[in-house]
Amino acid sequence: MRHRVEVETPRGPAWLDSDPPAGPAASMLVLGHGAGGGVGAPDLVALRDAAVPAGVLVVRVTQPYRVAGRRAPAPAGHLDEAWTAVLAELRRLHPTVPATLVGGRSSGARVACRTARAVGASGVVALAFPLHPPGRPERSRAAELDTGLPTLVVNGDRDPFGVPDAEPPVRVVVRPDERHDLRHDPTGTAAVVVDWLHARGWARRPVGGHAVRP
Repeated sequence: MRHRVEVETPRGPAWLDSDPPAGPAASMLVLGHGAGGGVGAPDLVALRDAAVPAGVLVVRVTQPYRVAGRRAPAPAGHLDEAWTAVLAELRRLHPTVPATLVGGRSSGARVACRTARAVGASGVVALAFPLHPPGRPERSRAAELDTGLPTLVVNGDRDPFGVPDAEPPVRVVVRPDERHDLRHDPTGTAAVVVDWLHARGWARRPVGGHAVRP
């Protein structure tokens, strides 16, 4: 059952929507939303729905600027500061979870990458990572993926923000007929993520279920 709590950060209150598994959690996956969106994005909801039965505690984080009703994103430093505070609180609330994974879609994926080392994450899940602004490939953000941690990037083959190159420990899965919103087949996208989590020991197979390999 989803449980929402409000936590204070240096940039104002953030919301945490937590969905725990039925038994002990194999890991905790903390997800951030896109720049103008929210935690109800189809790919984030589908990932929640697939990961929780696989033993993952999923927490979707609403950044303070969205809690305050603003659509324009806060500066990157403010986003990172709030996110770091949220992760510290989650570690306090869930001290026995074996592994903490960070991620999100688009802007949320960038925040997760930039702060992954600082928050002590074990791995990163980046949905619709915006490699560059549309039409501006020279403004690459590829360096943000260089965390040194196991990282899964799932992008659409029609994403105008580009698709990063795969270079270990970064794995890139390109989903067919998908744009930046990953709305075409969010269930399939979620299955790719859960399969990756399971392969690394961060998720369990649901009883009678099978994750789908890309």
